[in-house]
Amino acid sequence: MIDGESSAERLLAQQARRESNARTYPRSLPLAIERARGAILEDVDGNEYIDCLAGAGTLALGHNHPAVVERMEELLERDRPIHTLDLTTPVKERFVDRLLESLPDEFAETAKVQFCSPAGTDAVEAALKLAKTATGNRSMLAFQGAYHGMTQGALELMGDTAPRESVAGVASDVHHLPYPHAYRCPFGLGGEDCWRTSAEYIERTLSDPANGIVDPAGMILEPVQGEGGAVAAPDEWLQEMRRITRERDIPLIVDEIQTGLGRTGELYGIEHADIVPDVLTLSKAVGGGLPLSVVVYDESLDVWEPGAHAGTFRGNQLAMAAGSATIEHVLEHDLADRAAAMGERLRSRLEETAATFDAVGDVRGRGLLLGMELVDPEGEPDSLGHYPSDGDLASAVQSAAFDRGLVVETGGRHGSVVRFLPPLTISASRIDDVGDIVHESVRSAVADDRNRAEATA
Repeated sequence: MIDGESSAERLLAQQARRESNARTYPRSLPLAIERARGAILEDVDGNEYIDCLAGAGTLALGHNHPAVVERMEELLERDRPIHTLDLTTPVKERFVDRLLESLPDEFAETAKVQFCSPAGTDAVEAALKLAKTATGNRSMLAFQGAYHGMTQGALELMGDTAPRESVAGVASDVHHLPYPHAYRCPFGLGGEDCWRTSAEYIERTLSDPANGIVDPAGMILEPVQGEGGAVAAPDEWLQEMRRITRERDIPLIVDEIQTGLGRTGELYGIEHADIVPDVLTLSKAVGGGLPLSVVVYDESLDVWEPGAHAGTFRGNQLAMAAGSATIEHVLEHDLADRAAAMGERLRSRLEETAATFDAVGDVRGRGLLLGMELVDPEGEPDSLGHYPSDGDLASAVQSAAFDRGLVVETGGRHGSVVRFLPPLTISASRIDDVGDIVHESVRSAVADDRNRAEATA
């Protein structure tokens, strides 16, 4: 420590001097991490934190899980190649075997796999190119509230306009449709009426010859909008999207980059609704914590030419080793079922907090992809009686939780949703700790907010 400055503060100050202004997480989570194991982070000053961010859902098994570490060590100790472009290896074939084994049989039976550059956004880019090549069409159907990545094509699909306001030439031939959101329904309706109206609106729009939409190359959706605020689409709505797209020969692309491999309480979010997409984009958990992304799609779409989509690091063997170990562990230990149980345990605790504080407007999500929306109880309610979103309060809850040893992120509209994405292996006792910390963090943030309001009155 120098002049009272902790090691973490020194490293964070150095990071702020040297890294881009586009950096995000260090602004709200001032962490300089020294060690990590399971669901626990330890910073350079020896402070411990429960990690409910887990690489934005990447670390399905948590940090440094023995099964993943052992598989990577095995690859390195035997002088296996770690980079092969798209040349195959036994490690790669094992990964593909495990990946297809994890998918619903009806989808896997006719599936083709395209390896992409490491980030999930490149899988989305590949899916767009695939759909446009296969159909000969150019327009895309996406959804309000969506997040599909930060590269140009993926950015066009995003529902949040802020990241693309300063980027010229974005959002051509993309049509954003209303995603069902029971709490913030785009039609001002509640419950079942919201998803039914959304489905009817979409079908009527696509059936209208004067709808302004050139024949679509595809529709892309998330079964749960993660960055959009943990908004889970009703199963019936997903089934309607599958029917509507199938009847019109529109390829359905399902983005499971954050929801895939057990996160929602099923191996894949599509399994809740029992639908089979034409295209599935995957990354995050399937790489076992290392950079890897793939597109899995029906063989009928496999009409593009060799080299139509490529990328230098699509041959990341270390990630394939880590990914196959992760998939095997998730399957062998029924971690999707465990995510459902642990998610319900955490959700129950969050709902107790919501019942205690008016400032918690909604608790939602699926499995271990949950969100808690903070609201302003002094504001004007909307037509459904819901108070305005309060992003400042959500940030205050995040900060109070961090001070108490819990790492969470915020997201959703106005940044008003505190999000929970812990490892699927998190223990029941840790889940209870998370619930307790969140409860006290809300209490503290609400009290501080009230005191500030009184001081300025």
